Amino acid sequence: MSHRRLGLVIVIIVGLLVSCGPKEVPLSEETTPRPTNTAVLEVAPPPATATIARPSPTATSERPLAAVVNGQPLFLADYQEQVARFEAAMAEQGFDLESEDGQARLAQMRRQVLDSMIEQVLIKQAAAQEGMAVSEEELEAVIQQSIEEGGGQASFEEWLLNSSLTYEDFREELRFQLLALAIFERITGSVPTTGEQVHARHILVQTEEEAQAILTRLQAGEDFAALASQLSQDENTKEAGGDLGFFHRGQLISPELEEAAFALQPGQTSGVVRSQFGYHIVQVLEKAPDRPLPPELLNALKEQAFARWMQEQWEGATIERFID
Repeated sequence: MSHRRLGLVIVIIVGLLVSCGPKEVPLSEETTPRPTNTAVLEVAPPPATATIARPSPTATSERPLAAVVNGQPLFLADYQEQVARFEAAMAEQGFDLESEDGQARLAQMRRQVLDSMIEQVLIKQAAAQEGMAVSEEELEAVIQQSIEEGGGQASFEEWLLNSSLTYEDFREELRFQLLALAIFERITGSVPTTGEQVHARHILVQTEEEAQAILTRLQAGEDFAALASQLSQDENTKEAGGDLGFFHRGQLISPELEEAAFALQPGQTSGVVRSQFGYHIVQVLEKAPDRPLPPELLNALKEQAFARWMQEQWEGATIERFID
């Protein structure tokens, strides 16, 4: 991969891995822009159960501290360097940092930087306990591949300069990404890749009377797909004859519709099912007890598993913060 692509890989990996807090469903929000050359990305606030204190910033070291994580110091100078990168990126992207909104974004970014730095330490400490490490040979191989695919040494050095990174900064950030990916794979290795799924279709209308009338027509032998195309008010599935495709438990927005589908056998049609969206009639086409999960669902389950593990690391840590 090129070093330009590698910069994106760094962002993608950390976006998946550094996501502390008890979020069960990943959410996407507009946040302060982030430079793509840094491992520090947006993170949720630490769980309330994490042990956090604020003694003197020189209490444990002659060098000013930003935080101490399970006895390991995070130095203020390193935190300030990360913050400076973000501020420069925000200014380059046209943010008015002097405005009220700009000041709020700066404050949010600074909190996120420190939280992210703490999480990196927690991940490294967990990796050390597991005896996991990135060898120099592995790291050098990835770097050399990046340089070769990115156009050579001169192009790589230009990218470092434009990214405000030293070579050592790049090496250490990449080392962390490889280590974090290894931890992610170990933590999520037990997430099932298959599960029970059902293939169903439905017709949605707004009144129970309409639904009962359609059910009567179905019972008289009319075609389900034809009636769905003609009468269903679900614009997302109407043209496909009401086809919902295969889905896993917990995947549909309507739990009532999902429950009805999983209760039926292939070829069976439900009665009238009420949900927050109206009144449904459901027909099951296929059931698969052990079908491969779709990639987007599998990724979501892995992210949730890692988020739970990351929350445990926060909750079990002793963290001293010296900056607000």
